[in-house]
Amino acid sequence: MTAHASHNERTDSDVGDIATYMTNLGQAARAAATRMRRTVTGDKNRALLAMAEQLQHHRSEVMAANAADLARGQESGLDAALLDRLALDDARFDAMLEGLHQVAALPDPVGEIDALRSRPSGIQVGQMRVPLGVIGIIYESRPNVTLEAASLCLKSGNACILRGGSEARESNAAIAACIRRGLREAGLPEATVQVVATTDRAAVGQLISMPAYVDVIIPRGGKSLIERISREAKVPVIKHLDGVCHVYVDATAELDKALAIAVNAKTQRYGTCNTMETLLIDAPVAEELLPRLASAYAEHGVELRGCERTRAILDTITAASEEDWHAEYLAPVLAIRVVDGIEAAMEHIDRYGSHHTDAIVTEHYGLARRFMAEVDSSSVMVNASTRFADGFEYGLGAEIGISTDKLHARGPVGLEGLTTRKYVVLGDGQVRQ
Repeated sequence: MTAHASHNERTDSDVGDIATYMTNLGQAARAAATRMRRTVTGDKNRALLAMAEQLQHHRSEVMAANAADLARGQESGLDAALLDRLALDDARFDAMLEGLHQVAALPDPVGEIDALRSRPSGIQVGQMRVPLGVIGIIYESRPNVTLEAASLCLKSGNACILRGGSEARESNAAIAACIRRGLREAGLPEATVQVVATTDRAAVGQLISMPAYVDVIIPRGGKSLIERISREAKVPVIKHLDGVCHVYVDATAELDKALAIAVNAKTQRYGTCNTMETLLIDAPVAEELLPRLASAYAEHGVELRGCERTRAILDTITAASEEDWHAEYLAPVLAIRVVDGIEAAMEHIDRYGSHHTDAIVTEHYGLARRFMAEVDSSSVMVNASTRFADGFEYGLGAEIGISTDKLHARGPVGLEGLTTRKYVVLGDGQVRQ
């Protein structure tokens, strides 16, 4: 190892005892977080741009590492969807570079003071936005998450410990090396971003059980991973379990608009958590709209599964089961139900939805307001595709993930979601009487 080597340059064979190794990562991260609290925006941005330069300079090494991961994944029988998420082509590599530049250009939320107000005693009371501290992020497959997570945590003044999937270990190690070089070049602690070197699952158990060193855990991956983290963590978790997203087409909807939204919400991408999985159609427009939708979905190869009322109009489609209403397909499959008005639609969403993203298509202002107020989801949309539930589309820059929790963050989690607030009081010698 070189003089600049850090804990996360080790490999599975030399990390030694997992508990000791993870404790060392935690201690280093806590020290780095203390330093990051006093790091100014310019230094953060210099680090982000230095990372981009290092990544571009070492592009061939990162791509070679990714090719090795892909080859190993093909040999081990990874399915096509996982291989696709794992792959870095030139466009995805360029997107990683652009992402670093975008995060550098975003406003820094740290240090903002909101709602400063004077009290009768003469003091002024406000809330200052501050970093969370140390963030542990556990994710699968996509190596670009390593860079996204690092950049967002750094810009929001946090230190992070990243544990990627074993299938991307070569890619993550190569990207991590570029991140460390960028941090070093900007004069920031290398432990600001640490990538767990071992693929031993015991490392995850340790990471989620270190409240002395880790302030919050963010899991990004399949439902089974997130359920495990939520069940076992001794550290607060920001998460969403699944994305059973709905579009409800009201009887007053403009049908061309409804058709465009319903097709986009399902077919723009199939494997994302904000993709529509169930379409609800108000009975008065079902007979006119359903055949047009079926034709459009057939062009995209989408399998339709419908309730009895849907199948009375589209008699060739499969009958939907109870399981279909709960399903997050992440595939070209769509469940359709004909309902009697907004009450029935909201009742269905409340029963079967995952509180992620739900949309109404309507020209009725009062119904739109009701839907926004009463549907208990992290994003509620009027006359727009559910695919807009995304940090970039919301103007947050990149996102670390989407939260369906109500504490501490909800919806797409960007820079502000990686901070918290503390009260600050400004006085001029006041004492309490």
